[in-house]
Formats: sequence, C-alpha cells, structure tokens
Amino acid sequence: MTGSVGQAPVIRAHGVWKVFGPRAERIVGTPEADLPRRELLERTGCVAAVRDVSFEVWPGEVFVVMGLSGSGKSTLVRTLIRLIEPTAGEIEIAGRDVTRASRSELRALRRHEVGMVFQHFGLLAHRRVLDNVAFGLEVRGVPKAERQARAREVLRLVGLEDVADRFPDQLSGGMQQRVGVARAFAVDPAVLLYDEPFSALDPLIRRDMQDEICRLQAETGKTMIFITHDLSEALRLGDRIAIMRDGSIVQLGTPEELVGSPADAYVANFTRDIPRSHVLTLRWVMRKPAPGEELDGPRLDVRTTVRDAVPVLAASEKPVCAVEDGRVVGLVERDAVLRAIASGDER
Repeated sequence: MTGSVGQAPVIRAHGVWKVFGPRAERIVGTPEADLPRRELLERTGCVAAVRDVSFEVWPGEVFVVMGLSGSGKSTLVRTLIRLIEPTAGEIEIAGRDVTRASRSELRALRRHEVGMVFQHFGLLAHRRVLDNVAFGLEVRGVPKAERQARAREVLRLVGLEDVADRFPDQLSGGMQQRVGVARAFAVDPAVLLYDEPFSALDPLIRRDMQDEICRLQAETGKTMIFITHDLSEALRLGDRIAIMRDGSIVQLGTPEELVGSPADAYVANFTRDIPRSHVLTLRWVMRKPAPGEELDGPRLDVRTTVRDAVPVLAASEKPVCAVEDGRVVGLVERDAVLRAIASGDER
C-alpha cells in the first residue's frame, strides 16, 4: 500500500536515532555510529539502538517492523510516542510534531491518537473486563454510561461480549489479549501500535489472534504498526515490512518484494524457508501483452498468489490473464511460474 494523491502519512519518521550512553548526541551521524555494537560500546560507552531510521505509514496501512532480538524494533516503536526519548530525528503522528511536544501534549497524543497493545497484557486484575476496556475513556473523563456503552460495542467487535462481567484471571491468555486489543480500540485512535503482542501465546492461539487482527483491520481500516520477530507473522499481516538489523532498516517493502527480491544475504536468509508460491502474486511473474496479442485465456485478479493460480494454469493451454480493475494488465505463462518457484529453491 502506498499513499495516494491528497493523502498525508499518518506517521512520518525521519532520521530517527536512539543512542544509549554518555553524551549520546555526539555519536549521531558520525563514522563511529557505523561501528559494530561491541566496538562502539568499547570506544565510547554508547549503544546505538536505532540508527538513522526513516519511513512513512499511510492511512489504513498495516506497517510491520521485524527483526531479531536486539535489532532495535521495540526501541523504535517506543520512540514514536516518546516512551523512550529519541536522541535525534523528526517524528509526526496524525499531523502532530511528537519530538517537540510538551508533556501535556504527549499525554493528549497517547490518550486520543494512539492505542498501544504490548506482549504483557497490563490488565487491571481488580476490575471487570468491561471496566478494563473502558479504562482509557475513564481517564479521558468520559461519563460512565457512555464509556461502558462504547466498551460493550468494542467487546462485540472482538467477540467477547459474553465475558464483560468477568475478571481477567477468569480468562485464557488469548482472551486476555483480546481484551487488551479491545481496550486499545475503545478510544478510537488514529493509529494502533502492537509490540510483539502475541509472542507469549501458544501457536494455535497466536494464529487465531493474527486472524483477529486481519479481520479488525478489514472492518475498521485502522492504521497499524506491528512489531514482531516472526517473519511468517510479518508476511501474513503486513502491507509493507521493514526489516531491522543492528538498529538500521536493511530493507523496506511489500511481502512480495522481500521474498521475491531480498536486498542482501541477511534478508535472503530470513526468507529462504518461505514458500515463494505462497507470497508471490501474478504481478510478480506476469509479462506485458504484445500489441494485438489475444487475451482470451482464463482471468484472475493480479493479486492472486502463484499457488492459487497453479491449478488454473495447469487446466489451460493459454496464458492466464492478470486483471486489475477489470482490465488485463499482464499475461502469466507456466514457465514464468516455474522459474519463479525454482529461483527460490536455488537460494
């Protein structure tokens, strides 16, 4: 997903740094900042957790930041709302300058514009589920009847309306995380930040929660930033993915771009076990029709994955027509699909 004419990004980060240590600002933009982490620490006593990161997130986009432990992804997301103070750079959320915001302006931003969901649920054990979901509205001073009505509405959205009067310790881990998601949605924020929210859940519940996020995003169109160390999760959820290493973004692109054209050996190593046919779409393997060429083969949406297109290709003697907005934009032939799949096997 990219911004369209007339749209402004919901989030804009430009040249963001976070350096921990004495006189951290002196490291920014210097050759020392490019040193390996251990060498930088030995020379300066500093750790560069986020190094010169820039990106934009567009309305309705699910933007995933992924990387291994220590890559800087969680530090980065916390700098966006100044839970961790950035050392340098510019950050805007919903048109507001975060880096220059006062404490009161930051509080307002976190209460009104941003919803946060973390790995640890942070639910209030002595309060019912309904009151946990309504807590952000209570902090805003919303009247009780109004905030409880909104909380019930959001609980219906996440399928938990039947547990509104229970307490958190009466719920499973997956249900508690749904309550956390509902609490973030209740304040109707411009953007939702998820920091590895499902990493403590078992695989089946984690899969269910991924389905839930996909459904909620489709229904509400919320802009989301999702932090994860799991590439499969990133590919499943993200419109675009930024892969981080040692505090820097090494590649930013669509799932298809990361799997089909990794920027370097580090990204290729991440994606090598991902079946290309599950991620690449017809757009990746199609060719432009020649002038006057017949376009009478079977038609599939250009966003169809190669895996889903294979049975149609196998049943047809003619190339598949890739269609976008009712118009044929490319032709897909069997050998192109085979080459795309085989090139992944050779990596």
